[in-house]
Amino acid sequence: MLYRKIERTIEQHLKSGSNKILLVDGARQIGKTYIIRHVGNKLFENYIEINMIEDSLGNRLFEKVRTVEDFYLQVSMLAGDKMKKSTLIFIDEIQAYPHLLTLLKFLSQDNRFTYIASGSLLGVTLSQTTSIPMGSIQKIQMYPLDFEEFLFANGMNEFVISTLRNKFNHLEELDESIHNKMMDLFKRGACRML
Repeated sequence: MLYRKIERTIEQHLKSGSNKILLVDGARQIGKTYIIRHVGNKLFENYIEINMIEDSLGNRLFEKVRTVEDFYLQVSMLAGDKMKKSTLIFIDEIQAYPHLLTLLKFLSQDNRFTYIASGSLLGVTLSQTTSIPMGSIQKIQMYPLDFEEFLFANGMNEFVISTLRNKFNHLEELDESIHNKMMDLFKRGACRML
């Protein structure tokens, strides 16, 4: 399991009982789908994932959806037996159908299921959407791995990271071999960003 700090924020929102739909914005390929899928399967008996880019390239089931009933009809066609109480519906890559951003307000008011959505470049999509349901969504930004997350992904544990953080906070130097290892990891991480 890839550790991401945003997992805690997503879990807290989904457990809070808030009727706002969490909207996770971030660049492509940084792990939005991965972490939402992980949290969704952990917290909910039923988990439904709909990728709107795949839909727009395929069946286009959601292209003309404008009402809650139409939305449920299309979801039922994909995952009808999973549409029970304690279901999380994850709308991935929602920017493929900007009209669904407006529909989020009505889905949150309907309150039959729990929802979460994600997308890339949502700032652009939101600025071009005529009716933005800001009172119905809570938007958070997700970023690529930070250095601590990168260290976890490379086999470091909490003890190592908390020790490094403590030394940094107290302006203490590292043993040369540890310093060299951290610099090597830092360079590897920086090269992946380019």
